[in-house]
Amino acid sequence: MRLNDWQREVEAYLLGAEPAPNPALRASLLGSPGLAVEQGLAIYHNAYRARLLEALRGDYPALHGWLGDEEFDALGGAYIAAHPSRHYSLRWLGDALGSFIDAYLVPAQAAPLSELAQLEWAFTLAFDAPAGEPLRLEQMAGLAAEAWPTLQIRLLPSVQWQVCRHNSLAIWRAHKEQGAFPGSQPLAQEEVCLIWRDQLISRYRSLTPDEAQGLRGMALDGWNFAELCAQLSELGDNAAQQAVTWLRQWLSDGIVQRHGG
Repeated sequence: MRLNDWQREVEAYLLGAEPAPNPALRASLLGSPGLAVEQGLAIYHNAYRARLLEALRGDYPALHGWLGDEEFDALGGAYIAAHPSRHYSLRWLGDALGSFIDAYLVPAQAAPLSELAQLEWAFTLAFDAPAGEPLRLEQMAGLAAEAWPTLQIRLLPSVQWQVCRHNSLAIWRAHKEQGAFPGSQPLAQEEVCLIWRDQLISRYRSLTPDEAQGLRGMALDGWNFAELCAQLSELGDNAAQQAVTWLRQWLSDGIVQRHGG
């Protein structure tokens, strides 16, 4: 057997579900008095899967804490079978777990679990994203008055926009703080949670519906500052003040960058 053929056989064995090797791979190896070929291969087979599950546990600690070892490993094993590792780094192993849960479980079970998985993955994406150049309050202080109406902003690369319909953030926070599990509950009103990286620290904040609409309009839908104020016209003379208050908060959070000139 040529080396590249043998390497493919080993790869297929490690990725396969069966711990018993096929005859070709078995015949290519020699055992020892203390360790038979089948035993040695089974050790590698099991260790590989254990390492993949360990990586998933590391990426989804709150989900693991909710489900417990047995249920999480069953979910992780099914996920690995459907989405075997294709990247040289285990960093990307769990990128599809949230969507996998939606298809793997019935909707009533899937919805809160999938949402928590997506929330945890958002923290991973935020931490690994490029830094970007946040717009600062000092820069805005020097902005000419005539430039304010056409001011446009965009979210920094690390900012993740998560819509929560369950108390996923409370579950994540309870696990993070090693508190009691609060139980999964649907929210009376969905909320937007922003997750981003500040230096080497992960930050998050929930937005009110009005603020979420304003930030989405400016940072995602392309409104300029004048259009944001127009959307707040029912506030009358307070429209510009509210828009400035939000903008100051976004700058203080360090989540936006200037777009255009």
